[in-house]
Amino acid sequence: MKTRIIRIGNSRGIRVPKVLLDQAQLPEEVELHAEPGRLVVQAARGPRFGWAGAAQAMHARGEDRLLDEHTSTRFDDEIWQW
Repeated sequence: MKTRIIRIGNSRGIRVPKVLLDQAQLPEEVELHAEPGRLVVQAARGPRFGWAGAAQAMHARGEDRLLDEHTSTRFDDEIWQW
């Protein structure tokens, strides 16, 4: 399907046919980036997108341990009470 780049104020834009939007199932907010010879439109990702899956993968590989060993402080030894 072809379309034309049109003038919108001082910018340029394209009209995306409804049938393409329906097929893509895009939400209201999208991300746009350029690659040589193309513009890519994709669903916007929220903050920390993919972190849950990455944490699960780290756990499966046994890589989710603390990096530093526990060290007691004076507070731990003298003040803190269970």
